[in-house]
Amino acid sequence: MNDQKADEGRARRPRSAFSLIVLAFIGFAGIAGFLSLGIWQIERRAWKLDLIERVDQRVHADPVAAPGPSGWPSINAKTDEYRRVTAAGQFRNDRETLVTAVTKDGGGYWVLTPLETKDGFTVLVNRGFVPPDKRDPAQRAAGQIAGEATVTGLLRLSEPKGAFLRSNDPANGRWFSRDVPEIAEARGLDNVAPYFIDADATPNPGGLPIGGLTVIAFQNNHLVYALTWFTLALMVGVAAVRVAREEIRVRRAASTSPPPERE
Repeated sequence: MNDQKADEGRARRPRSAFSLIVLAFIGFAGIAGFLSLGIWQIERRAWKLDLIERVDQRVHADPVAAPGPSGWPSINAKTDEYRRVTAAGQFRNDRETLVTAVTKDGGGYWVLTPLETKDGFTVLVNRGFVPPDKRDPAQRAAGQIAGEATVTGLLRLSEPKGAFLRSNDPANGRWFSRDVPEIAEARGLDNVAPYFIDADATPNPGGLPIGGLTVIAFQNNHLVYALTWFTLALMVGVAAVRVAREEIRVRRAASTSPPPERE
């Protein structure tokens, strides 16, 4: 066995100092890089858990008045998305917009209707879901509230630029995202809030639209990603140790082997 190892040592010459430096750099860079990615995922996990907790508190909090024009510049996802709000006013049913939707009840449309509030501004309200055979307002006339209405729901930020691979087409009335500025322009609305309200599950007359279908879900796979990066760092470390041990063995074998015979 020792003779075999010696033969292997003579078969492969020790690596040069330059090669060892390059391998060491690659190994340390790989370990450092994977560890950094793992630590970043741990930090992202902490951030995501904090976000989930904050959103859960907002969803179950008492509703507050929907922000008016003075509060619009400061609205952002970190502090306002999914906050429970309430607004009172009159619906502009003649200017509703149907946005393609897929829900637990199947495919259909979100009904976005402008609400002219008592406070002098307009806010788009996602009143809820209707199936394809009820897209015509005449098929759900009971739900077209004509008088004063009060809406409670979740504040949602605008969804610009359409959906994945499907852009909004205002000219042909095809909407794939709830893009507030674009809908407001297409419907000729002024002084419109930069957000919309997802109405809660309070039943509408006639049963349509169906509100309260907001899906609140945050992917939280950061721990899995972190473990993956840490595992890769460990694998690189193990590989580096094996290369180092092999190099030591080769150098020892080379130092103990007899010098080549001269003819």
